Amino acid sequence: MTRITPGTGGAPSATAAPERSVIISVNGRRLQGDLTVPAQSVGLVLFAHGSGSSRSSPRNRYVARLLQEHGCATLLFDLLTEAEAADRSLVFDINLLAGRLRAATAWIGTQGDVAGLPIGYFGASTGAAAALVAAAQEPAVHAVVSRGGRPDLAGSSLPHVLCPTLLIVGGADFGVIELNEDALRQLGGPKRLEIVPRASHLFEERGALEQVAALAAAWFAEHLPEV
Repeated sequence: MTRITPGTGGAPSATAAPERSVIISVNGRRLQGDLTVPAQSVGLVLFAHGSGSSRSSPRNRYVARLLQEHGCATLLFDLLTEAEAADRSLVFDINLLAGRLRAATAWIGTQGDVAGLPIGYFGASTGAAAALVAAAQEPAVHAVVSRGGRPDLAGSSLPHVLCPTLLIVGGADFGVIELNEDALRQLGGPKRLEIVPRASHLFEERGALEQVAALAAAWFAEHLPEV
């Protein structure tokens, strides 16, 4: 476990690769997504959003922009349709969300400009549990990052997650820190826990989200090109 020193960080560059809207069909459901593919991408990161969030999450979009600057393509997509998202039981159905993430991973393999790129998952809140469950079942996934996640909700899948996994938690996110520490012990592959001092669950403090983005970018840069 590592504790890092807070800093102010910096905003991603205004120069960005073009984003295109996509539709991912899963069992008759049409899931909307935004795919961004920088030139000479070294990998592709799929985002699994937390409860009550969507592909429009400003925090995940910030992280995605920085990953793009570091050569990663990104896919932000809605794990649930608008109608499904109104059903709170589905929002917390980790197995359903993990299945949607795996379906999106399979869809990536049909897209000519990104098919074959090393795959990573970035999960937030309950989306982190979905990412870990999917990673335990999906050999195409080579790295996972969790932001303020609930990896404990992945349950018995944790020992089967063999790809390198980074858990990032706010130093003021009491209760969730302990859940991440317990999940860290259960993960089966290379793993690390990073605690951002004084940051809360949503990393809204000055410089906190910048640190999350930098940690995620470094993790994917280290592990995706190894494929």
